[in-house]
Amino acid sequence: MNSPNKVPVTILTGFLGAGKTTLLNRILTEEHGRRIAVIENEFGEVGIDQALVINADEEVFEMSNGCICCTVRGDLIRVLNNLNKRRDKFDYVLVETTGLADPGPVAQTFFMDDELRAEYALDGIVTLVDAAHIEQQLGRSDESTEQIAFADVLVLNKTDLVNSESLDRLETRLRDMNRMARVVRSERANVAVDTVLNLGAFDLDQVLERRPTFLEPEYPFEWTGVYSLDVGRYELSLAEGPDPSMSLVVVSDQSTDDAALREGAEWCVRQYAEPSEPIHPGEEIPVGKHVNLQLDSPGRKSFFLEVNAPVRVGLYTQHLPEEFDLQLRNADGEAFKLGGNFCSEPVCTDTETATQRIKGAAVPAEAERTWVAQHEHDDEVGSIAIEIDGDCDPARLNAWLSNLLSERGVDIFRMKGFISVAGESQRFVFQGVHMLFDGQPDREWGDEPRRNQLVFIGRNLDEQGMREGFAECLI
Repeated sequence: MNSPNKVPVTILTGFLGAGKTTLLNRILTEEHGRRIAVIENEFGEVGIDQALVINADEEVFEMSNGCICCTVRGDLIRVLNNLNKRRDKFDYVLVETTGLADPGPVAQTFFMDDELRAEYALDGIVTLVDAAHIEQQLGRSDESTEQIAFADVLVLNKTDLVNSESLDRLETRLRDMNRMARVVRSERANVAVDTVLNLGAFDLDQVLERRPTFLEPEYPFEWTGVYSLDVGRYELSLAEGPDPSMSLVVVSDQSTDDAALREGAEWCVRQYAEPSEPIHPGEEIPVGKHVNLQLDSPGRKSFFLEVNAPVRVGLYTQHLPEEFDLQLRNADGEAFKLGGNFCSEPVCTDTETATQRIKGAAVPAEAERTWVAQHEHDDEVGSIAIEIDGDCDPARLNAWLSNLLSERGVDIFRMKGFISVAGESQRFVFQGVHMLFDGQPDREWGDEPRRNQLVFIGRNLDEQGMREGFAECLI
C-alpha cells in the first residue's frame, strides 16, 4: 500500500524489558537486503540503547531528551528531515521508542508535517509483549495497554518463561484488547523479518489530502489564547498552580481562524522541542521562543510583554489558564486617542470617543483554543466489533464517521474494517488512528455476501451508541 517513492517506517514499541533492542539487533544482522536507518529514543538524560545496538553499517540516531511521543515530536520531525538529506544511504527507517511511550502521537507525526508526508510512509506499529510480566504491567501501566491497542503486530516474547496454558490465556486477552493485530509468539525476539517489516498497514496520504480536518494530534501544550495588543507594556500574571513552572511560547501575528491556530500549534511543537529559557518574575517574555516561567516561590508572579507596534499575539501555554489563574493585564497607565477625541473618565458613555487606558485593566482573549494534551492515560482500553449484512448509504455513513471521529476521535486508538457501500461493486476498506482516517476501494464483492465488519479499539467507547449509529447508516 505504501508509495514506491516513499521510505517505509516501522515503529517498534513495547514496555520496558520486552525485548525491543534484541529484536532490533536481529533485524540489523539478518540478510534481508534492506539498508535501515535507526532512530532511537531513551527516557532520561543519558542514553545507552545505542551502545546496546550491535555495530552495524546502518545510520543510528538517538534522542535522549524525553519521551519520543511527547515534547520531542519536534525533534523527531527535525531528525527525519535531516535524515532525508542522506536519502541515498538507506531505504527503510525503524523508530524504536522508549518503553514508556504511547505510540499514537508518534504515528501522527508522519501525517502532520508536509515534508514528512511527502518523503515517508508509516508502514506499521510492532509491539513487543513480555509474556512473563505483561499481566502485572497491564495492571499498573496505561502505556503498556495503549502500546497493545495500537499494534499491527504483537510479538509475544519470552514464551520460554511461561507455560502453554498461561500463554493461551494471555494470547486470548491480547486478542480481546486488539482484535485486528496479528499475534506472533517468540523466544528471545526470534521472528522472521517479514513478520515485522513491510506490513503495508498505513497509507493515509490520499484521505489526508482530501479531508485534513480528521487530524487531531496530541500537543505538549494545552491552551492557546489570542490577544489584540496596542503599543505598550503588558503584565502576564499567574498564581501558584500544580507545577512549579509553566512553559510558554508567544507567537506574533497570530490569526484567530482554525487553520491559523493549527499552523501556529505545529510551529510551536518545534519550539517546545528546543530547551526552554527560564524566565523569572519581573523579567520580559521574548516572542517566538520556548520559555519556562519560574513559579517556585510562594505568591502570585508577574512577567512582562513589551509591544512596540499593534499586534495580535497567541499564547501557547503548557497548562490551562484556570490552573494558574492566568491573566493578561495592561501594565501602562497612558491614555490613547481614537478619532481625535479623548476621554479622561474611566468609562465613557459616548461611543464615538475612546476610553482611557487604565493601568492594570484585564485584556480579554479574542479567541481561545484547547488542545489535546499529551499522555492522558487514565482508563481501561477495550475493543468493539460490529458485523452486519447490508449496504450503507454513503451520505449517512460519511456523516456518522465524521461525527464519531470529531467527538470521540481522541478516545479511538485504532480502527479497521471493510464496508459495503450501496451502488459500489467493490468493498470499501478503511483504517485509522484517532482522527486520522483512510479508506479506499478494495476487491470486487463478486458472489460474496455484502457484509460490513468494523473493529474499534479505544478508551471508554460507547458500544451500544456506536452500534446504533452504524445501523442508522444501513439502507
